[in-house]
Amino acid sequence: MEGVRKGAPMKMSRRRAMVVSGSTVAGMTLGVLGPRSLAAAASARQDDWPDRLVERPLREGFPAPLPLNADGSAPEHPESAAGSISDPVLWRTEGRRTPQIEFDYRELRIRVDTRGLGRLSGTLRFEDLEPLPRVSGTFLLQCGAPNPRGVVKWTGVRFSDVADMLGLIPEVHYCRFVASDRFYADEPMTTLRHPQVMLAWLMNDEPIPPQHGAPLRLIVPFRYGNRSVKAITEMTFSTPGPRMPPLPA
Repeated sequence: MEGVRKGAPMKMSRRRAMVVSGSTVAGMTLGVLGPRSLAAAASARQDDWPDRLVERPLREGFPAPLPLNADGSAPEHPESAAGSISDPVLWRTEGRRTPQIEFDYRELRIRVDTRGLGRLSGTLRFEDLEPLPRVSGTFLLQCGAPNPRGVVKWTGVRFSDVADMLGLIPEVHYCRFVASDRFYADEPMTTLRHPQVMLAWLMNDEPIPPQHGAPLRLIVPFRYGNRSVKAITEMTFSTPGPRMPPLPA
Protein backbone atom coordinates (compact mmCIF):
# COMPACT_ATOMS: atom_id res chain seq x y z
CA MET A 1 0.00 0.00 0.00
CA GLU A 2 1.46 3.38 -1.05
CA GLY A 3 2.42 5.66 1.86
CA VAL A 4 2.65 2.80 4.36
CA ARG A 5 6.13 1.60 5.30
CA LYS A 6 6.57 -2.15 4.81
CA GLY A 7 6.51 -4.04 8.10
CA ALA A 8 5.02 -1.13 10.07
CA PRO A 9 2.05 -2.08 12.29
CA MET A 10 -1.30 -0.88 10.98
CA LYS A 11 -3.75 0.69 13.41
CA MET A 12 -7.41 0.05 12.73
CA SER A 13 -10.30 2.21 13.83
CA ARG A 14 -13.47 0.76 15.31
CA ARG A 15 -15.38 1.68 12.14
CA ARG A 16 -12.77 -0.04 9.98
CA ALA A 17 -12.88 -3.15 12.18
CA MET A 18 -16.63 -3.36 11.73
CA VAL A 19 -16.22 -3.09 7.96
CA VAL A 20 -13.59 -5.84 7.94
CA SER A 21 -15.81 -8.03 10.13
CA GLY A 22 -18.68 -7.62 7.67
CA SER A 23 -16.39 -8.39 4.77
CA THR A 24 -15.25 -11.53 6.53
CA VAL A 25 -18.80 -12.87 6.71
CA ALA A 26 -19.35 -12.08 3.05
CA GLY A 27 -16.06 -13.66 2.08
CA MET A 28 -16.84 -16.84 4.00
CA THR A 29 -20.21 -17.02 2.27
CA LEU A 30 -18.56 -16.75 -1.14
CA GLY A 31 -15.74 -19.09 -0.18
CA VAL A 32 -13.04 -16.65 -1.33
CA LEU A 33 -11.07 -16.10 1.89
CA GLY A 34 -7.80 -17.91 2.41
CA PRO A 35 -6.01 -18.59 5.72
CA ARG A 36 -4.09 -15.28 5.54
CA SER A 37 -7.29 -13.28 5.02
CA LEU A 38 -9.03 -15.10 7.86
CA ALA A 39 -6.09 -14.42 10.19
CA ALA A 40 -6.21 -10.73 9.32
CA ALA A 41 -9.95 -10.61 9.97
CA ALA A 42 -9.50 -12.38 13.31
CA SER A 43 -6.83 -9.85 14.27
CA ALA A 44 -9.21 -7.02 13.41
CA ARG A 45 -11.90 -8.51 15.64
CA GLN A 46 -9.36 -8.86 18.47
CA ASP A 47 -8.38 -5.21 18.12
CA ASP A 48 -12.02 -4.29 18.61
CA TRP A 49 -12.42 -6.42 21.77
CA PRO A 50 -13.15 -4.35 24.90
CA ASP A 51 -10.21 -4.05 27.29
CA ARG A 52 -12.43 -4.45 30.37
CA LEU A 53 -15.62 -6.25 31.37
CA VAL A 54 -18.68 -4.64 29.81
CA GLU A 55 -22.37 -5.45 30.07
CA ARG A 56 -23.76 -7.39 27.12
CA PRO A 57 -27.35 -8.43 26.32
CA LEU A 58 -28.14 -12.06 27.10
CA ARG A 59 -29.00 -14.40 24.26
CA GLU A 60 -32.75 -14.08 23.81
CA GLY A 61 -34.80 -17.19 24.58
CA PHE A 62 -31.84 -19.38 25.56
CA PRO A 63 -31.85 -21.71 27.31
CA ALA A 64 -35.49 -22.61 26.88
CA PRO A 65 -37.09 -23.70 30.14
CA LEU A 66 -37.64 -27.42 30.52
CA PRO A 67 -41.28 -28.29 31.29
CA LEU A 68 -40.62 -30.48 34.33
CA ASN A 69 -42.76 -31.83 37.12
CA ALA A 70 -42.44 -30.34 40.58
CA ASP A 71 -40.12 -33.20 41.63
CA GLY A 72 -37.78 -32.52 38.68
CA SER A 73 -38.89 -35.51 36.60
CA ALA A 74 -40.06 -35.26 32.97
CA PRO A 75 -43.80 -35.27 32.25
CA GLU A 76 -44.87 -38.49 30.55
CA HIS A 77 -47.06 -38.19 27.46
CA PRO A 78 -49.57 -40.71 26.10
CA GLU A 79 -48.21 -43.00 23.38
CA SER A 80 -50.71 -41.44 20.98
CA ALA A 81 -48.74 -38.18 21.22
CA ALA A 82 -45.52 -39.77 19.94
CA GLY A 83 -44.16 -38.53 16.63
CA SER A 84 -41.01 -37.52 14.82
CA ILE A 85 -38.06 -35.43 15.95
CA SER A 86 -37.56 -32.17 14.08
CA ASP A 87 -34.40 -31.41 12.14
CA PRO A 88 -31.61 -30.46 12.20
CA VAL A 89 -29.86 -33.43 13.79
CA LEU A 90 -26.49 -32.21 14.99
CA TRP A 91 -23.43 -34.42 14.78
CA ARG A 92 -19.90 -33.24 15.52
CA THR A 93 -18.63 -34.39 12.17
CA GLU A 94 -17.73 -32.72 8.90
CA GLY A 95 -20.95 -31.74 7.19
CA ARG A 96 -22.92 -32.91 10.27
CA ARG A 97 -23.07 -36.37 8.69
CA THR A 98 -24.10 -39.43 10.68
CA PRO A 99 -20.97 -41.51 11.44
CA GLN A 100 -20.87 -44.87 9.69
CA ILE A 101 -21.02 -47.60 12.33
CA GLU A 102 -23.02 -50.78 12.90
CA PHE A 103 -26.59 -49.50 13.29
CA ASP A 104 -28.32 -52.83 14.04
CA TYR A 105 -28.95 -52.88 17.79
CA ARG A 106 -28.79 -56.68 17.76
CA GLU A 107 -25.15 -56.36 16.70
CA LEU A 108 -24.16 -53.54 19.07
CA ARG A 109 -20.72 -53.65 20.66
CA ILE A 110 -20.06 -51.09 23.41
CA ARG A 111 -16.79 -50.82 25.28
CA VAL A 112 -17.53 -50.83 29.02
CA ASP A 113 -14.71 -49.99 31.43
CA THR A 114 -15.65 -50.25 35.09
CA ARG A 115 -12.03 -49.61 36.18
CA GLY A 116 -12.14 -52.23 38.88
CA LEU A 117 -15.24 -50.62 40.37
CA GLY A 118 -17.64 -53.26 39.06
CA ARG A 119 -17.87 -57.01 38.73
CA LEU A 120 -18.11 -56.94 34.92
CA SER A 121 -16.06 -55.09 32.31
CA GLY A 122 -15.40 -55.56 28.59
CA THR A 123 -17.77 -55.43 25.60
CA LEU A 124 -21.49 -54.96 26.15
CA ARG A 125 -23.68 -56.84 23.65
CA PHE A 126 -27.42 -56.83 23.10
CA GLU A 127 -27.62 -60.31 24.58
CA ASP A 128 -26.54 -58.71 27.89
CA LEU A 129 -29.46 -56.27 27.76
CA GLU A 130 -32.17 -58.70 26.61
CA PRO A 131 -32.70 -60.40 30.00
CA LEU A 132 -33.25 -57.06 31.77
CA PRO A 133 -36.80 -55.71 32.24
CA ARG A 134 -37.86 -53.78 29.13
CA VAL A 135 -39.38 -50.33 29.75
CA SER A 136 -40.89 -47.59 27.60
CA GLY A 137 -41.49 -43.89 28.11
CA THR A 138 -42.97 -41.16 25.95
CA PHE A 139 -41.21 -37.86 26.54
CA LEU A 140 -40.52 -34.48 24.99
CA LEU A 141 -36.99 -34.12 23.62
CA GLN A 142 -36.17 -30.47 24.36
CA CYS A 143 -33.19 -28.53 23.03
CA GLY A 144 -31.61 -25.62 24.84
CA ALA A 145 -32.90 -23.45 21.99
CA PRO A 146 -36.57 -22.46 22.23
CA ASN A 147 -37.81 -25.11 19.79
CA PRO A 148 -38.97 -28.50 21.14
CA ARG A 149 -37.68 -31.35 19.00
CA GLY A 150 -40.67 -33.64 19.42
CA VAL A 151 -42.50 -36.08 21.68
CA VAL A 152 -41.05 -39.55 21.21
CA LYS A 153 -41.66 -43.02 22.65
CA TRP A 154 -38.39 -44.66 23.68
CA THR A 155 -38.01 -48.34 24.56
CA GLY A 156 -35.05 -50.01 26.22
CA VAL A 157 -33.84 -50.82 29.72
CA ARG A 158 -33.40 -48.69 32.82
CA PHE A 159 -29.83 -47.58 33.31
CA SER A 160 -30.06 -48.55 36.97
CA ASP A 161 -30.68 -52.16 35.91
CA VAL A 162 -27.59 -52.05 33.67
CA ALA A 163 -25.52 -50.64 36.54
CA ASP A 164 -26.72 -53.43 38.83
CA MET A 165 -26.00 -56.03 36.16
CA LEU A 166 -22.43 -54.71 35.93
CA GLY A 167 -22.10 -55.05 39.71
CA LEU A 168 -20.95 -51.47 40.31
CA ILE A 169 -19.92 -50.56 43.84
CA PRO A 170 -21.81 -47.70 45.55
CA GLU A 171 -18.73 -45.45 45.43
CA VAL A 172 -18.92 -45.03 41.63
CA HIS A 173 -19.76 -41.37 41.04
CA TYR A 174 -19.80 -40.86 37.27
CA CYS A 175 -20.25 -42.54 33.93
CA ARG A 176 -18.70 -41.05 30.79
CA PHE A 177 -20.62 -41.80 27.59
CA VAL A 178 -18.71 -41.45 24.32
CA ALA A 179 -20.63 -41.27 21.04
CA SER A 180 -19.59 -42.40 17.58
CA ASP A 181 -18.71 -38.78 16.66
CA ARG A 182 -16.54 -38.54 19.83
CA PHE A 183 -19.02 -36.26 21.59
CA TYR A 184 -19.04 -37.19 25.25
CA ALA A 185 -20.95 -36.41 28.41
CA ASP A 186 -20.26 -37.17 32.06
CA GLU A 187 -23.31 -37.89 34.18
CA PRO A 188 -23.42 -38.54 37.94
CA MET A 189 -24.78 -41.90 38.99
CA THR A 190 -27.40 -40.12 41.10
CA THR A 191 -28.88 -38.84 37.84
CA LEU A 192 -28.41 -42.06 35.90
CA ARG A 193 -30.18 -44.16 38.53
CA HIS A 194 -33.36 -42.09 38.18
CA PRO A 195 -36.16 -44.47 37.04
CA GLN A 196 -36.82 -42.44 33.86
CA VAL A 197 -33.23 -42.77 32.57
CA MET A 198 -32.77 -45.56 30.06
CA LEU A 199 -30.59 -47.05 27.37
CA ALA A 200 -32.92 -47.22 24.38
CA TRP A 201 -32.75 -49.05 21.05
CA LEU A 202 -36.34 -48.48 19.88
CA MET A 203 -37.94 -45.16 18.91
CA ASN A 204 -41.71 -45.21 18.38
CA ASP A 205 -41.57 -49.03 18.43
CA GLU A 206 -39.05 -49.17 15.58
CA PRO A 207 -35.23 -49.41 15.69
CA ILE A 208 -33.78 -45.96 16.32
CA PRO A 209 -32.83 -44.45 12.92
CA PRO A 210 -29.09 -43.86 12.41
CA GLN A 211 -29.49 -40.06 12.39
CA HIS A 212 -31.18 -40.22 15.81
CA GLY A 213 -28.63 -42.39 17.57
CA ALA A 214 -28.69 -46.06 16.53
CA PRO A 215 -27.88 -48.58 17.75
CA LEU A 216 -28.14 -47.48 21.40
CA ARG A 217 -28.94 -44.10 22.88
CA LEU A 218 -28.95 -42.73 26.41
CA ILE A 219 -32.29 -41.13 27.31
CA VAL A 220 -32.33 -38.55 30.14
CA PRO A 221 -35.77 -36.97 29.59
CA PHE A 222 -35.45 -34.33 32.32
CA ARG A 223 -32.28 -32.83 30.82
CA TYR A 224 -31.67 -31.01 27.53
CA GLY A 225 -31.51 -33.25 24.47
CA ASN A 226 -27.73 -33.10 24.01
CA ARG A 227 -27.35 -35.01 27.28
CA SER A 228 -29.17 -37.97 25.74
CA VAL A 229 -25.98 -39.14 24.02
CA LYS A 230 -26.57 -40.72 20.61
CA ALA A 231 -24.86 -43.82 19.20
CA ILE A 232 -22.98 -44.80 22.35
CA THR A 233 -19.66 -46.53 21.68
CA GLU A 234 -18.04 -46.37 25.13
CA MET A 235 -19.08 -46.19 28.77
CA THR A 236 -16.43 -45.56 31.43
CA PHE A 237 -17.22 -45.55 35.13
CA SER A 238 -15.11 -43.66 37.61
CA THR A 239 -14.98 -41.84 40.91
CA PRO A 240 -13.66 -38.51 39.54
CA GLY A 241 -14.48 -37.34 36.02
CA PRO A 242 -12.07 -39.32 33.77
CA ARG A 243 -9.97 -37.71 31.06
CA MET A 244 -11.31 -37.68 27.52
CA PRO A 245 -9.83 -40.65 25.61
CA PRO A 246 -7.72 -39.68 22.56
CA LEU A 247 -9.13 -39.89 19.06
CA PRO A 248 -8.36 -43.18 17.30
CA ALA A 249 -5.33 -43.04 15.00
